[in-house]
Amino acid sequence: MTHLPCIADIMARKLIVLTPEMDILRAMSLLLEHGISGACVVDDKGALVGVLSKKDCLRAALHAAYHQSPGASVAEFMSRDPETIDGSMDLLAAAERFLGSEYRRFPVTEAGRLVGQVSRADVLRALAENWSAIPGGG
Repeated sequence: MTHLPCIADIMARKLIVLTPEMDILRAMSLLLEHGISGACVVDDKGALVGVLSKKDCLRAALHAAYHQSPGASVAEFMSRDPETIDGSMDLLAAAERFLGSEYRRFPVTEAGRLVGQVSRADVLRALAENWSAIPGGG
C-alpha cells in the first residue's frame, strides 16, 4: 500500500478570513463574492476564535430585518469554539471524522493558530488519487 498523505499535505492554505470586529454586511459580501459557504474568524494574533457560515449570515440578515438595524459585527453571529482537525491527522482518520460529522469542512490548526482548512472534497480527491495509484485500483 502506498503512503497516505496527511491533512497538511492536502489542506487549502490560502483562505478568506474574517475578524470578530468586522461588519457583518462586509463579511456576507466576502462570502458571496468568493462563492464560499463560510469562513474562519481569527483574532489579531491569528488564533481561531470562530467560524461564520452562510446560515449565520442568514440569521444576521433576519435579525437586521426584524429590528431594522443592520449594524452588527461578525462576533455577534459567528459560531464559537469550532471543531478543528490537526494537520498531522492521516487521510483515513480524516475521512472517518467527516463521516461522523455534519460539517463539510474543518479548520486546521497548530497550537491554536489557523494554518489551513480541509473539506470533504479535499479528502475525497486525495483518497481517489491514492486509490488509483494502487495496482488494480483504477
